Formats: sequence, structure tokens, C-alpha cells
Amino acid sequence: MRIVGIGTQIVDCLRVRKLIDRHGEVFVGQVYTLSEQAYIRERRHSTEHYAAVWAAKEAVFRSLGTTWRRGIAWIDVEIACENAIEPEVRVSGLTAALLTQRDVAQIRLAMAHCRAYATATAIAMSG
Repeated sequence: MRIVGIGTQIVDCLRVRKLIDRHGEVFVGQVYTLSEQAYIRERRHSTEHYAAVWAAKEAVFRSLGTTWRRGIAWIDVEIACENAIEPEVRVSGLTAALLTQRDVAQIRLAMAHCRAYATATAIAMSG
């Protein structure tokens, strides 16, 4: 496998909390899939988890050589955290087309957070 791109992002947890408080379910529904929402709501420190998943989505976009932009939905990228050690990246829509266009077969992801910040690094790899 060959590395196609690497992306990293750090997110301020307080900023995410303010966005959720200000825009509520509209914001949450635009950024997080139903599966991500269900997972996060089960967590004790949900703000930090919302921030970590957001950082992961940003890192995925960057690993593909882009950033979020109009036409690409946040929910095109889903972070599945069934295995806390190795979260899985699932893509759909225009983001899936980017994977094909850039010959990406797999995206590896690492996430971490503390009370103040969340971070993620994504590595896009060809098949």
C-alpha cells in the first residue's frame, strides 16, 4: 500500500459545545450521522466526542487533498467507533467519488481528546 495523503486536525471542544448549544439538532443533524449521534449520546463526555468526530471528518477531507466545501456533506464521512482502538471511516456521496478519483482504498484514522481539545489524524492509502 502507498500513502496518498495525510490529514490532521485539532478542534476546540468549547467551540463545538457553543455550536451545539446555539444551533441544536440542526447543527448536529448536518454534521453527524445518526449512527455517530447515537454513539456519542451514550458517552459520558459527549462534547469531547462530538469534537473528536468532527476533527476526524476534517482530517479525512485533508487526507484526500481537500477541505469541507459546498457540495460535500459532512455526513458523507461517517466515523464508526465500535472498536475504540481503531475507528473505521465510511464514506458516501461526493467523498466516495474523491476516494475513487484519488485511488484511495483505505483510510486509517487515529483520534484523541481531552477536556479542552480533540485531535485526529487520517492517512489515505491506495490499494
